[in-house]
Parts: sequence; C-alpha cells; structure tokens
Amino acid sequence: MQNLFDFDTYSANITNFVMVYGMRLVAAIITLLVGLWVINWLNRVIFNLMVKKDVDISLRPFLKSVFAVALRILLIIIVIAQLGVEMTSFIAILGSAGLAIGLALQGSLSNFAGGVLILTIKPFRVGDFIEAQGQSGTVDMINIFNTVLKTPDNKTIFIPNGPLANSVVVNFTIEKTRRVELKFAVSVNNDIGKVRQILQDLIQADERVLPDPAPAIVVTDFAEHSLTLSVRVWVNKENYWAFFWDMNEHAKSAFEEQGIQMPVPRREMVGSASGPAPKAAAQV
Repeated sequence: MQNLFDFDTYSANITNFVMVYGMRLVAAIITLLVGLWVINWLNRVIFNLMVKKDVDISLRPFLKSVFAVALRILLIIIVIAQLGVEMTSFIAILGSAGLAIGLALQGSLSNFAGGVLILTIKPFRVGDFIEAQGQSGTVDMINIFNTVLKTPDNKTIFIPNGPLANSVVVNFTIEKTRRVELKFAVSVNNDIGKVRQILQDLIQADERVLPDPAPAIVVTDFAEHSLTLSVRVWVNKENYWAFFWDMNEHAKSAFEEQGIQMPVPRREMVGSASGPAPKAAAQV
C-alpha cells in the first residue's frame, strides 16, 4: 500500500509554493511601501506646483485629495496584479463592489458631486465669510466631501458639500464694499435738524466712509415718544465692523455733549383686582 503521506512530495510542494507566491508577496509589499512613499512625494510636488502656478487656493486641497485617492487606487491594482490575481476577474469584482458601495454611500457621492459643483460655480472661496445651513464663518478649506468654516470665536464647523451646494449661501465678502446701516433712537423732544447735523459731522470726520454712493441720514421710524434716524454709508468690506462699532460709540458721546435726549419708555400701572383699578402712566 502506497504511503498516503509522502513527506518529500509535500515538502517540495510547500517549498515551490513559498518560492513562487512568497516572492510575489514580498515584491507586492515592497511595491506597496515604495508606492505610498512615491505618492506622498508626488502629492507634495503637485501641491507646490499649484502654489507656484497660483492655482485658486480653494482648489488646492480638493485637487490634492483627488490625486491622492486616484494614485492609491492605481497602486492597489498594481499590487494585486503582482500577486498573480487575474485582472479581468478582479476588475469585474471591483465593478460589482463599486456598484454596491456606490448604492451604500449615496450621501458621500452626493457630497463629492457637491464639492465639484462648488469649485465649478465658485459661490465662495477660501477666506470668504459666508452664512449657510444655519451656520456662519470664514471658509478655511473645501475638501472632497465637506467644507470647513472657522467661526469668529475659533470654532470649526464641517458642512457636507451636498446640502451646501443646494442651499442658499450668503457671501459677505465677495464684494469690495458693503453698506453699513446704523439706527439711532432719540426723544421726539429733540431738534431733528440738530441730531441730523451731529450724525453728518461724525460721518464727514471718518475717512473710512466712501463718497460714492453718498451717505444718507433718514427717519425710518416715528413713535409716540421716540423717532429713529438711520445712517446708511458705504465702506470697504474690511472696515465694516470697525466703523460700525466706532460710529455707535462716537454718536453716544456726541449726543451726551450736545444734550440730545434719549427716548424714555413709559409703563402702564394697573391697580389690584381687590380695589379700584385706575390706570396711571408713570415714567421709568
């Protein structure tokens, strides 16, 4: 009876398997490690080239990420081919898996398409201050799947590109100039001409105010005890908040110096339910 366990045969088969597939595995690992190093180097070169060519700062991180993903997919295909896997079968399996993954990750694909749309239409760029999806902040980065905002108090907000591309976006910095509107409520007992002149002098004394369009001072509200004057002036976008804060402070000081009265609120005092309830107006 022939020995079922031929040690020499099995040893030769194992040795042959290790020699063939072991060398392929080692070559595949070396290819993977070298390929990852090359991809990282190419990413740096591509990014530096984009900086040198002055590519839009909004496109740089997005294109860098796309190149990195594409090169890694190509590397994986090369490594699998080195292991001796039939590429025709592998591509068929990859296509089926891609379809299944695509159906499972519809949201992510929507975000990717939204990122492409944002970078194509360019409703905002890196550095713009925007308001969208109930959030506001400065655009810090536009990635493949999301856009990163930095708030004035240094919070980081990640907004998915899909909903962002299909929502209303308010861009506060896309234009070079902005209109500042300030409202000042004063007592009806004041001389409206005097109040207007005080505000006019403050506007003329501030070099940040642009002459065109011309500044306007108009009455926008008139109540029983107060009237409201709105000051509308145009400034460069970088001066918006500085002028807004300064004008409020300077107007307060000027009103006090010129004796401009502020409106005094009135409150209706009603008697208790157990006794007579005469109504009397008392100033607070």
